[in-house]
Amino acid sequence: MEKSVIELKNITKSFGDNVILEDFSMNVLKDEFLTILGPSGCGKTTILRLIAGFEDADSGKILFNGEDISDKEPYERKINTVFQRYALFPHMNVFDNIAFGLNIKKLDKKVIKEKVGEVLKLVNLEGFEKREIDSLSGGQQQRIAIARALVNEPEVLLLDEPLAALDLKMRQNMQIELKRIQKSVGITFIYVTHDQEEALSMSDRIIVMNEGVIQQMDEPINIYNEPKNAFVANFIGESNIIKGKMIKDYQVRFLDRDFECVDKGFKPNEDVEVVIRPEDVILTDEGKMLEGKVTSLVFKGVHYEMSVDVGGTSMLVQSTEKKEVGEVTGIVIKPDLIHVMRLSE
Repeated sequence: MEKSVIELKNITKSFGDNVILEDFSMNVLKDEFLTILGPSGCGKTTILRLIAGFEDADSGKILFNGEDISDKEPYERKINTVFQRYALFPHMNVFDNIAFGLNIKKLDKKVIKEKVGEVLKLVNLEGFEKREIDSLSGGQQQRIAIARALVNEPEVLLLDEPLAALDLKMRQNMQIELKRIQKSVGITFIYVTHDQEEALSMSDRIIVMNEGVIQQMDEPINIYNEPKNAFVANFIGESNIIKGKMIKDYQVRFLDRDFECVDKGFKPNEDVEVVIRPEDVILTDEGKMLEGKVTSLVFKGVHYEMSVDVGGTSMLVQSTEKKEVGEVTGIVIKPDLIHVMRLSE
C-alpha cells in the first residue's frame, strides 16, 4: 500500500458565512505529482493554504507523515510554496533570493554557495547568480522561485498556479520542466490550476474539484476517458453528452438507435448520460451508424472542428477530414469510445 505524506481529514473551512470546504477529506501520496484542478472558487487554493499553514481550519485535522500539524506554524512544516506571482525580492540578485532562507538558518557561507549552485543547475540557470531579478524573463523568474523553495529541502512543494502569468509556449515548456524537476528531486508536488492541459500533462493523479467537493480523483488517463459525471466530462476536455438508456450490459440506446459499448453494471433500461469525445467521432459513409448534416466548420490548425446535426442533436466533431457546411456525412462511433455515466445528481 502506497504511503500518504499528507492527509486532510474532515476539514471544514469558512470565510464569514461562506463555507468553502465542509467535512472535506483527501490524501497525497509520497513522491507523487498531485494536481488539484477546478474552476475559480472551487476551494483548491484554500486547500493549498491550509496545507501550508497560511490558513487554519475551523475543524478537522491535517496530518503530515501521520503527525497532526494542524497547529504548527508554516515555518515549522517541511513544506514550501511557489506562488503565482513568484514573490521574489527585486532588490536582491538571484543568488541572494535563493539563499534567503538558508541565511535565515545561518548556515555556513560555503554550504550556502554549494546549495545555491546545485539548485541553479537543477533549474537550468547555472551562472545566473549575479543577475538582477528585473533582468529575467517570466519563465526564468519562475525557475528562480522554484529554486528558492527547493534549496530548503522541503518534503512537499506546493505550487499555486505558477504558470498563469506565462505565455502559451512558455507554459508548455515549463510543464515539461516542472515534471523533470519533480522527478529529479524525488519529492511530492501539489499543484493547483484551472488549466486542464497542465493537469493532464504533468500529474500522476488529478483531483477534480467543484464547489468544495471532490468530483473525481484518479490518474489523468482515467479522468479523461472515464469521467465520473457530466461536470468532469465537460471540465476535462470537450465532450458530447447525450441522454440515453442502458438497455442491458454492453448495449446502450441514444440518438434513436442501439450501440454496443463496454459498460456494464447498470439496471436494465436505466436512464443514463453518454459521453463521446469530439475526436472519437469518425466521419465516413462506410459502415455508418448515424447520419448528420454539417452546420459549422472551423479550422483549428491540427484538425477541423465541426458541428454536425444528427436528428436535431448537435454533435461536436474534431477530425482531420474536412466536411463542408451543408454536407451530409455518415458517422461511426466505436464501442470502446462510448462512455456511459449514471445521471448527474
